[in-house]
Amino acid sequence: MISTNVILLGLRAAQLAFAFIVMALTAYVAHWYNVDTLTSSPSQIDWLLAVSLFTIVSVAYLELTPRFIPRLSHQMVAVGIEATNAVFHFSGFIALAVFMSRLLYCRGSVCGAARASIAFGAFEFVLWTVSLIITGKEVVQSGILRRTPKVPLKAPQMKETQAA
Repeated sequence: MISTNVILLGLRAAQLAFAFIVMALTAYVAHWYNVDTLTSSPSQIDWLLAVSLFTIVSVAYLELTPRFIPRLSHQMVAVGIEATNAVFHFSGFIALAVFMSRLLYCRGSVCGAARASIAFGAFEFVLWTVSLIITGKEVVQSGILRRTPKVPLKAPQMKETQAA
């Protein structure tokens, strides 16, 4: 059976690749809005662009910190980062999908790039959710969230010495 470390490494590679794809697509759409129209880019596009940058930083932390700076690595922080990324990508692709559904006119490469960024944002959500489940399972199995302490609560009783 394949080790969870190998599975997580594959997920991280896919997360990083999709983050660069989402960043390129949303940057293209944002550039088109900022240069070719009289309005600034929609906040939904800006949000997915920011989330892709956050994903790149997150993948760097999750993969490099345990290897090179293990004192700064903690399993609960990793779970929090993965949950945050999952929520961010979910909110990003849903918000952009709702925005795109309400457009009256959508044609050309800019519209295609925006639609593709919705799809890749959804893939990112799925990838982060799967890695969150795997990491959460490892955290629970390692006993960090165990309610019963490993050491006894009472100190061992001391023996009384004979007075001389």
